[in-house]
This record gives sequence, structure tokens and C-alpha cells, in this order.
Amino acid sequence: MPRHTAPDPSRRSEQSRAAILTAAAELVAELGFAKLTIERIAARAGVGKQTIYRWWPSKGAVVFDAFLAANEKASGGSLALPDTGDLAADLRAVLRPTVDELADPAFDRTGRGLTAEVLNDPALLREYRERLLDPLLEVTRDRLRSARAAGHLDEDADLDLAVELLYGPVYYRWLHGLGPLDHAYADRQVEAVLRTLGAPSA
Repeated sequence: MPRHTAPDPSRRSEQSRAAILTAAAELVAELGFAKLTIERIAARAGVGKQTIYRWWPSKGAVVFDAFLAANEKASGGSLALPDTGDLAADLRAVLRPTVDELADPAFDRTGRGLTAEVLNDPALLREYRERLLDPLLEVTRDRLRSARAAGHLDEDADLDLAVELLYGPVYYRWLHGLGPLDHAYADRQVEAVLRTLGAPSA
């Protein structure tokens, strides 16, 4: 007689969670953030609305998790910066994909909607800081620390200011549409930051 095993609730929950994140990512790309609703995500994922609200407090939180899941898949789950011994090349290797993403029209709609949600939702802002922004800034500081220890930067270089100088202008240009976001811009940004930090000329 065949044996029947009981359904695994944790596996079913993980399948539902994955379906919800996939649905959120697909729908926000198709509709834009403003037209996205929890009801539409639930219908696409094949789950009830209450299943979504059991795990996330808002559509912004669902989209943020979907965004993180996509980034983790693309990066292999690693946030660390490369350390090849060439600081300029390592920073370009991070900033070039950043401007590529910001220049992508599919990301632009999602990114602007999510940015607005983050700024208006203190709980989501905490999640964004703890799970994305702060870890990114810290791994960048780590790479700059190793460069400073190796004598590639001034010994008194302000690394907290450095990470803001590296990323801040890129997001400012994206947010206000001030100019193209391409590799040439990313490279100029890296050069400007390294000059400010006292890096020797190449």
C-alpha cells in the first residue's frame, strides 16, 4: 500500500511567499507602483489577501522584499565589494552596475514609487536602512578602510563622508533627472571621490 506523507506547512508557506514576491515584481513592472494593489498581487500569486497581510504590512513592504530577492539572485547573495588592489577599478565595478540599474526604465518606475513609500513610511524606512542601505555603506567603508591601510588614501580620509560622496550624487542625478546615467558618469564620479580622499594619481 502506498504511503502518504502529510503536507509540509513550511514548504507550502515558502512556495506561497515565493509566488507573492514573483507576482509583486511582475506586476510593478507591468503596471507601475501607483496602480499596484495587494488584491492584484494576491490574484496573480493565487493566494488570499490575508496571506499577504500576515507577512507584510503594506504593498511597499512586499515590493521592497521582491526588490531585495531579485538583487540577491542577481548578486548571488554577496554584498561585498571586490578587493583587487586597484581601488578605482573596484569602485567602478560597483558604481557602473548601479547606474545601469537606475537608467533602466523598468526599474525607474518601481524605484521612484518605492522611494516615495520609504520616505513616507517610518517602518519601511527602517527596513530599507537595516537591510539594504546600511549594509551597502558598511561594505564600501570596509573596502575604503583596506585602501587607507595600504596607503592608497590619506590616513585621515573621512570614510563616512566618502561613501556619501560616492553614492549620493548618483542618486541625486537619478532623482532629479539632471543628466545621463552611464559608465562615463560613474567613472568620473569615482575619479572625483578618489581625488577628494587624497588617492594618488593613476
